[in-house]
Amino acid sequence: MIFNGEVYNFREVAAKYNITPVTTSDSEIIVEAFAKKGIDCVNDFNGMFAIAIWDRQEEKLYLIRDRVGIKPLYYYHDGNEFVFASELKALFLLPLEKKINRNSIADFLYLGYIPGEHTIYEKFRKIPPASYAIVSKSGLSVHAYWKPEEKLRPEVVKDEIIAKSVLKSLLESSVKYCMISDVPLGVFLSGGIDSSTVAAIAQAQSSKPVKTFSIGFRETKYNESVFAGNVARHIGSDHHEFTVTEQDAMHLVDKLTDIYDEPYADSSAIPTYMVSQLARKHVTVALSGDGGDELFMGYSAYTWAQRLDNPLVEQLRNPIAKTLHLFGNNRIKRGSKVFNYPTAARKKSHIFSQEQYYFAEHEINELLIQPASITIEEELQQTYRKLTSVEEQSFFDLKNYLPEELLVKTDRASMQHGLEVRVPLLDYRLVEFAVNLSQKLKIKNNIAKYLLKQVLYDYVPASLFDRPKWGFAVPLRIWLGTELKYLLDKYLSPQVIEECGLVRNKPVQQLKKNFLAGQDYLYNRLWTLIILHKWYKEKHS
Repeated sequence: MIFNGEVYNFREVAAKYNITPVTTSDSEIIVEAFAKKGIDCVNDFNGMFAIAIWDRQEEKLYLIRDRVGIKPLYYYHDGNEFVFASELKALFLLPLEKKINRNSIADFLYLGYIPGEHTIYEKFRKIPPASYAIVSKSGLSVHAYWKPEEKLRPEVVKDEIIAKSVLKSLLESSVKYCMISDVPLGVFLSGGIDSSTVAAIAQAQSSKPVKTFSIGFRETKYNESVFAGNVARHIGSDHHEFTVTEQDAMHLVDKLTDIYDEPYADSSAIPTYMVSQLARKHVTVALSGDGGDELFMGYSAYTWAQRLDNPLVEQLRNPIAKTLHLFGNNRIKRGSKVFNYPTAARKKSHIFSQEQYYFAEHEINELLIQPASITIEEELQQTYRKLTSVEEQSFFDLKNYLPEELLVKTDRASMQHGLEVRVPLLDYRLVEFAVNLSQKLKIKNNIAKYLLKQVLYDYVPASLFDRPKWGFAVPLRIWLGTELKYLLDKYLSPQVIEECGLVRNKPVQQLKKNFLAGQDYLYNRLWTLIILHKWYKEKHS
């Protein structure tokens, strides 16, 4: 066996399978459980893992990935050779055919990441979350062992008192599991709801101050470190913080393509890298708050899903979009693009794309030199109750944005420093609870993540969170007009655009012109193009 990650409940698994451990390692229990029950043992594992097991008797290789996709697992398969690794760069060490997947370029410009099983190269793929692959002489097959949509029950949990009690118990159990460690442990603390919940529960379960870590920015609007400091003082953690500057960002931009191996556009990779670097000076394991927004409806995308579900808005969306774009300020111009989704089948991904300021599908068709298709899967094959548009949007994020973007960001940034990051909010028991929780307990009286906040307020006063949601964002819009402006010239010059041959030059130059003339909401479109061309020049020139 080769194993990356943690199975937190290995002691319970050992007891269930009547395994008498010789070591204190979860690795031993995984192998023994597999020997007793075969691949079905994975249903008993609670943790984050990528596992490879060679069955000598059956002459089969099993590759297994955790339910939510916290740990990555890549492979190359051409019908003859099969190679697997935790990172693409490990596969690149071999002389394998690297043909660019043109559809992945379209996906990247649309979403800022490459979704599903695909990568930027045609024969390099990902084992999906909650799946295992079997490789044998007869070939390769991939099977799902868990799907959150199959955990939907006919009735949702509506009673707030019962729901809060169950949620609190599950959170405490998950954080307790994640704190099992024989090395120093800490918590990423941004000062937001999710990380504060994890930090507060971790501190409540610890007999000494837990180390917490946050990142700040000089630009006040983006600086949440002061809020993180307030939370840390209240819970009594041992708090550490670091301020990120444009110079830090400039230094890191050059590293991004090496860290992520393929185009990846989330600029919050920069502070995630910095907070991992800071944490690793003090601890070997850190807990993160990833997952709270997807499970408990914390994004403004969910407001958009509800808004666009209005039959009148649906009927008038095109004239609304045109009017807002013509007469609105930058914020309203950006919002106008959300109304302009191409079809109902593309609505969820379009909301995500335009909420994140990326290219719309029609813009990508005009931009790309070689035709390509967007491949994102957004329809749920089967559900056991009818979902609202908001629940469907939440599922879209849970199955796409979370595993293929957010968890990728955290895993790569932390592992660069040899830091293991655990994600208590994504315990599969919490996921199964959340998908069956009434939407009215997730968004109540226009309060997003309502029930999660009620649990948090048992530990930390609500007054510490009386401010707009911001998240772990960097002031990229400002930086691209100042210290990072050189990137526009270096990677989006007519010469570089022509040289790479990926997109048409004219719309790129117009985009730059509009951005520099004051349409600053276009910054993420430019950032994706910078990253795409930087990656291409470094990997293919």
